[in-house]
Amino acid sequence: MSEYPFTIEPLGKQDRDNFCCGSEPLDRYFKIQVSQDIRRRLTACYIAICTDTQQIAGYYTLSATHISMTDLPDDVSKKLPRYPSIPAVRIGRLAVAKKFQGQGLGSTLLANAAFRILRSDIAAFAITIDAKDDQAMTFYRHHGFLDLNAKERTMFVALSKFSKAFGLFDA
Repeated sequence: MSEYPFTIEPLGKQDRDNFCCGSEPLDRYFKIQVSQDIRRRLTACYIAICTDTQQIAGYYTLSATHISMTDLPDDVSKKLPRYPSIPAVRIGRLAVAKKFQGQGLGSTLLANAAFRILRSDIAAFAITIDAKDDQAMTFYRHHGFLDLNAKERTMFVALSKFSKAFGLFDA
């Protein structure tokens, strides 16, 4: 992954003022809005802390969502019960500070999010994301995400993909 050792933990009272990933909307959200969303129970936020420097190296947010069955590709929906929608978890934001980019931390944060979701007692079929640009879409495609709504850059991946990768039982 990288030369830096990290711990990933829920966001607490850490100083977020110096976080900079190079995306103004992601930086602004993390510095200004995320605490309010956590208090309102709209999202949960997890951060990667560099154990050497105690800097916040990256973050991701999770929240509940659903996927309409009509939005899924036919080869996926035909294997599922005929419900109007299925439960999913949205990674609303995932960002890595500039200093730590290009070292695999984004992939580590994504894997941590998937593992956290799989360990939860709340069932979900998939992870969804809204890719902000072509580079983000390439990153998520590399990790097995498929287009859910290409026009809106919404993508998804079945959690069974991660369950197999982690060697966890997939019911």
